[in-house]
Amino acid sequence: MHQGHQTNSQINIDPDNAQQGLAQLVMTVIELLRQTIERQAMRRVEGGTLTDEQVEQLGVALMNLEEKMEDLKEIFDLKEEDLNIDLGPLGNLL
Repeated sequence: MHQGHQTNSQINIDPDNAQQGLAQLVMTVIELLRQTIERQAMRRVEGGTLTDEQVEQLGVALMNLEEKMEDLKEIFDLKEEDLNIDLGPLGNLL
């Protein structure tokens, strides 16, 4: 059966919404990378292959990265839950 074209399904091309959506997507990708880096760092720390100085540097770098994320979320007016994309049957991304 052929269905008629619905006029209300058009994409809303509002520059403000598009910019906000892009910021949300980019921030989600950055947050996903940040969490992945954090998990890898914790594995290395638990593996005992790092010196105390390296562990300290890693901790400072991760804290700085988290602070930057908080600053960027504030700039783009995004909350933590805005970055957690629903992947349907796979569940939430973050």
